[in-house]
Amino acid sequence: MIFLVRGEKVMLDFHLSGLYEIETRALKQQVRRNFERFPDDFLIILTDLEWRKLITNCDNLGANKYAPSPPFAFTEQGVAMLSSVLKSQKAIEVNIAIMRTFVQIRKMMTESADLNRRIDSLESRYDEQFQSVFAAIRQLLDKKSEPRRAIGYRITGDDEKDR
Repeated sequence: MIFLVRGEKVMLDFHLSGLYEIETRALKQQVRRNFERFPDDFLIILTDLEWRKLITNCDNLGANKYAPSPPFAFTEQGVAMLSSVLKSQKAIEVNIAIMRTFVQIRKMMTESADLNRRIDSLESRYDEQFQSVFAAIRQLLDKKSEPRRAIGYRITGDDEKDR
């Protein structure tokens, strides 16, 4: 239920209203009554084009994709602000769970970035090792042909008599 809109991870109003067990209409009404608490970095009001793109790219919107107007999209801070607007025990519990989810996502992204750095480091180390192996092979190939001493048993005339 977390989407990427305008480069921000957001949750849509109808998903949040389902979690808070209130009507979407009531959630939007409370947000409009307290609009000063939701600056642009807390609340994104989707354009029709953004909403159509989201519908096209997501399968889990259900009947909400037929809503007459685009939904509100709440950033992590906007979700936190909802707890001050929706004053119920359920709102507090849901808000805590949502905030923990956002923290987990951030933690996973950090771990993923750390893993990518480690892989890059390993690749660069192995590239250096392979470079030295290739250099050694080139040296062996570039050596001029020197006359080699024969290897093996030389048969002389005396040895042939013993056979």
